[in-house]
Amino acid sequence: MLAAARWTLLISLGGMAISLALGIFVCASRISKEPIISGLAALYISFFRGVPLLVQLLVFYYMLPYIGLDLPAIAAAVLAVGMCSAAYTAEILRGALQTIPHGQTEAAHALGIPTFSLWKRILVPQAIRIGLPSLVNELILLVKVSSLASVVGIGELTRISQNITGETYRPLEIYVAAAAIYFLINLVVSLLGRLAEHKLKVV
Repeated sequence: MLAAARWTLLISLGGMAISLALGIFVCASRISKEPIISGLAALYISFFRGVPLLVQLLVFYYMLPYIGLDLPAIAAAVLAVGMCSAAYTAEILRGALQTIPHGQTEAAHALGIPTFSLWKRILVPQAIRIGLPSLVNELILLVKVSSLASVVGIGELTRISQNITGETYRPLEIYVAAAAIYFLINLVVSLLGRLAEHKLKVV
């Protein structure tokens, strides 16, 4: 079960990495002044927030081979989890950006700072700092929803717990142990998040 927990962590952390990178791009597109770009970003957010993650996992797993992407199940799961989470991350960052004084952007433009540098050096770092509590909560959620990856045959914690239960006929002990492992993982994530918040002085 501890070995299986590594797959749980891989899905969660890999999904969060994709979520953050893609979420920044979707967030920037969502607040774009170009109606088409903003509309496409809004559609992306609405779709991935409106369709259950279980359905998304199945679609990614069975659809990718049809378009010539024969990815391993774990890669398809990480991609699906990351793209789904990116919709939530984009909204978290958009909310954080709205709290940043607009004068910073105006000052950057007045100083001739390029848009990419503005986002990289000024806006994104502040948005991540402000939205850090919500981003930590999103990572905790990903740890829990990683159990859905069992439907595509990945031997993560929930799937292995089911297999052991089928062999030993001792569901209470096995599932309590699985719950304890999930709890410990999320406790560590929560503590690290609080440490980061304290270090960055998030209010």
